[in-house]
Amino acid sequence: MISQVNRRQFLARTTLATAAVLRVPSLLATGDSHPARLSRKGLPRFLPGLAAYSFRDYMKHSSHACDRVVAESDLIDLFQFVDYAADRGCVGAELTSYYFPPDVSHEYLVDIRRHAFLRGVQISGTAVGNTFALPDGRKLDEQIAHVNRWVDHCVLMGAPHVRVFSGVAEGISTEEAKKQCIKSLRRCGDYAGGHGVMLGIENHGGLVSSAELLEEIVNEVNHDWVRVNLDTGNFYSDHPYEDMERLAPYAVNVQFKVEINRVPGGKEPSDFERMVKILRAANYQGYVSLEYESAEAPYAAVPKHLDRLKGLLR
Repeated sequence: MISQVNRRQFLARTTLATAAVLRVPSLLATGDSHPARLSRKGLPRFLPGLAAYSFRDYMKHSSHACDRVVAESDLIDLFQFVDYAADRGCVGAELTSYYFPPDVSHEYLVDIRRHAFLRGVQISGTAVGNTFALPDGRKLDEQIAHVNRWVDHCVLMGAPHVRVFSGVAEGISTEEAKKQCIKSLRRCGDYAGGHGVMLGIENHGGLVSSAELLEEIVNEVNHDWVRVNLDTGNFYSDHPYEDMERLAPYAVNVQFKVEINRVPGGKEPSDFERMVKILRAANYQGYVSLEYESAEAPYAAVPKHLDRLKGLLR
């Protein structure tokens, strides 16, 4: 796993580099240039949740390196994480794929579904690490199969959403990588839609290193089951709140961060009130999950940030 410092540096670099390169003609037909924008009936409705990634250094079975050294006795599994989310009054628990046991079994998936149900918590979705910025061939096929496999897992868990990435171009031009990403999202969208699971592509560097680039891709994919996973901390620009406003109408899941990243300038505390106002203005309806990534230990930080967020979402 990329460390938090290196991850931020990587995203900032790809934001600047990719935004300068990735300017290809739109694949959309003439007409509505924003067909993927969601027009929801009714009033904004927010379901407070918590992402397992918030406790990434404390999770058993982690497939990624940790930033902190944690005693074995302090590690928790996803069942205990669901308990924590329930005890903190969350509606949703996002179970990041990195923290499932290797070769996760059918029995494990249905057991955690039962456990969440009995604790009164909905498994809001999962998040996978993938790349679609590859040429045709075995590697790309494996990435598509990986996403589809987690769609299957979500069906067993009763979870409605899978967070996906675009990736960084490997072995092909950035322009060609964009076309491959669009093609792959459509393929996975067909599979996910056939199983009633939504895909949300995250603003996470690479081909979607700016809000403009992600908006272009999701509109060109133009698939009923593919929209945006809005991560409020992953905009690396001098106008991150405007970036959120641009993408909020496409959001089907929100990962709420306690810090934003401004370029130039670096990290600064998030304006919770402003971010919730942006979601209301977009008439967002769905999960708003705290995904904590900051320096303070999560057991001290998460409760206070979660309580503040829940208060604003009422």
